[in-house]
Amino acid sequence: MNWTLFFLVLSCTFGCAVIFLVTRLCRVQEQLNIIENALKDIQTGNLNRRILTRKNDMTKSICYSINEIAANDQAQLIRLKEAEQAYKRLMTGLSHDVKTPLTSLVGYLEAIQGKVVIGEEKEEYIGVALDKAHHLKDFVEDLFEWVKLDAKEQKFQFENCDLNELSRDILADWIPALEDRKIGYEISIPETEYILRLDRNAYTRILNNLLQNTLVHSEASNVTVSILENDKQALIIVQDNGKGISPKDLPHIFERLYQCDESRTAGGNGLGLSIVKELVMIHGGKIEADRPPEGGAKFTIVFPKAL
Repeated sequence: MNWTLFFLVLSCTFGCAVIFLVTRLCRVQEQLNIIENALKDIQTGNLNRRILTRKNDMTKSICYSINEIAANDQAQLIRLKEAEQAYKRLMTGLSHDVKTPLTSLVGYLEAIQGKVVIGEEKEEYIGVALDKAHHLKDFVEDLFEWVKLDAKEQKFQFENCDLNELSRDILADWIPALEDRKIGYEISIPETEYILRLDRNAYTRILNNLLQNTLVHSEASNVTVSILENDKQALIIVQDNGKGISPKDLPHIFERLYQCDESRTAGGNGLGLSIVKELVMIHGGKIEADRPPEGGAKFTIVFPKAL
């Protein structure tokens, strides 16, 4: 046996192993330095910082975890900023939607109390003051519900309900208001029973807000409410033939405190449709707004079938 050759091969193998190990250690040290610098950068507020790594790096799991933490923190920061902006808009909305009509209401009442107006004019002032008081009441109710939904403090009582029967009961209360405003209506609801897991009060609020939105904003002469159903889901469609929703407003129509052009949002507060979307989502459903080719606005709610 050639011992010289054996030791030479052994030495070469050992040398290669040492070189490989040193190279790997150097790469690990390099990565640790990069990780340390990245953590310092992230700690100072740079949540855009990410660590590049290779498939065979020993520190890749650590790098992936750090990148995921930074991404999650960045997403959370964005949500906090959006919430902050929403509450700033809320405060601005409060100034306009509460202070302005409240000041006007006080002015009308002071005129009545001071006998500045008498007779028919006094009755007219009382009517206007009452309208403004109702507007304030509706806004405060919407505001409280929006805050409870946002804080996840709203309590719901879900039960198996006949969607068709419940919808007919809700719409029956709207017929006098529609007829009073000379708005035609078409109601298409199957006579068959269709069971869904619903909170009765929340579903009532959903339909009421959609119909109120039509009455206040659409300038429609006709409104249609339809329910379509199969063994997997139910579709509730509320459609009008009014002025519709502008293309620029359509993507934002369900955003909290979003208000469209003044001609469409007279008397609105930017909370009604956002409340509808929240309540629909709580039921596991979804809602979409659309501009039908024939004009007007169309709202479609999709609810999954109760198991």
